[in-house]
Amino acid sequence: MDVFDKCSMNMGPLGQYADQTEGYFMFPKLEGEIGNKMLFKGKERLIWSLNNYLGLANHPEVRKADADAAAKYGMAYPMGARMMSGQSDLHEQLERELAAFVGREAAYLLNYGYQGMISVINSMVDRKDVIVYDSEAHACIIDGMRLHFGKRFVYPHNNIDNLEIQLRRASKMTEQTGGGILVITEGVYGMSGDLGKLDEIVALKKKFNFRLLVDDAHGFGTMGKTGAGTDEHFGVQKEVDLYFGTFAKSMAGIGGFIAGDKKVIKYLMYNMRSQIFAKSLPMPMVIGALKRLDLIRTRPEIREKLWTIVHALQNGLKEAGLDIGHTQSPVTPVMLSGGVGEATQITFDLREHYGIFCSIVSYPVVPKGVILLRLIPTASHTLDDVSYTIKAFKEVKEKLDNKVYSEKMAEV
Repeated sequence: MDVFDKCSMNMGPLGQYADQTEGYFMFPKLEGEIGNKMLFKGKERLIWSLNNYLGLANHPEVRKADADAAAKYGMAYPMGARMMSGQSDLHEQLERELAAFVGREAAYLLNYGYQGMISVINSMVDRKDVIVYDSEAHACIIDGMRLHFGKRFVYPHNNIDNLEIQLRRASKMTEQTGGGILVITEGVYGMSGDLGKLDEIVALKKKFNFRLLVDDAHGFGTMGKTGAGTDEHFGVQKEVDLYFGTFAKSMAGIGGFIAGDKKVIKYLMYNMRSQIFAKSLPMPMVIGALKRLDLIRTRPEIREKLWTIVHALQNGLKEAGLDIGHTQSPVTPVMLSGGVGEATQITFDLREHYGIFCSIVSYPVVPKGVILLRLIPTASHTLDDVSYTIKAFKEVKEKLDNKVYSEKMAEV
């Protein structure tokens, strides 16, 4: 059998729908200036699908910093991996400022968030160690654990009683292997919007010997009194051993970082293969990240605007009788009942008749019978956007309840 045969015989759970969905439901093209309204298929849509939480993607100071840095340095400088020839004072400055902002001794830049998390996990554990992780861990965590030659135990999402059971199992195993335990959770879960129970997890350190790695991609810049993250929100920064943040959400950029004790970060600098063997972050991205971080630190009104929109949207949806689950973050899921067919009809109706573009998820990403519409409010949205969207979603739910979408499916 040719290794390429699978490309035509089995495209996978998503690829099997490529011919019917590509360009509209999958790989859609949003055009125009990044903001609350953009173009899709040549028509203006109200956009709720961009992780541009603080609206920094098109902030004039950010765009100027990006443009000035590109004009001064180009996109190539510095050339080479940082260990060999790609180090700079500005890379180190960004690391110092990130570490100080999230309350850690040191930080290390990562070229990409997804790739970085994989490499952090790969570097921190060996075959003697045991990983214990939440069942709803992001794909980058799952892929990182695939490189782990040791044992791993999973606990049901946010089930702290079961986490304790898994920690008991892991402790017995490491007593035999001589290894350690790494617990991995997320700060904010990107689909449901609920928070990892960091306060309850760190409390288990009184009973068990483990280290805690938190993926706070959606929490960095949005959660906590200063935006320093979900661990700041819970008041447990000192107990979270490794803090991971990405630039792809609140920072509206590319890259990420890992922060913790100096000795641990130094170890990662010399052992993270994804950074040792990859070109350094280009200077415009570093300078742009410094500007974005400065705005997060010094302009609390931006984060306050985000949360004004979040509260208006989430409270309004609940008052309209819509189920938004247990979100405690800007991530706003709306749960409806139906299958792939209904999800397709709802997507089309929202985009073509209401002018609303949001992410819609159905089986197999969520359980059968569930449709999840994920809204990402940002500081770029307005209260008028919120009011219009709540009205539209209320009408869509009424159509779904009255079998309007089922009838349309029968007509196709």
